[in-house]
Amino acid sequence: MQTSTETLLYAAELVEENGRYTLVVQDVRRDTVQTTPVPKSMVDKLPTFLSALAAKLNPAPSRGRW
Repeated sequence: MQTSTETLLYAAELVEENGRYTLVVQDVRRDTVQTTPVPKSMVDKLPTFLSALAAKLNPAPSRGRW
């Protein structure tokens, strides 16, 4: 019987400070951190982006014709 092991590769946080947003991404394997400012308009669209990504990666099964 094979067991699975999860390995954290990246960790991401979106931080708000004084009305400014920063994306912080940690590469756990390399122990590095990258940050980039993110405009509020992009923050507001994040749920839409995540839904689109999930749909692309996990498409709903196609319905066959009867």
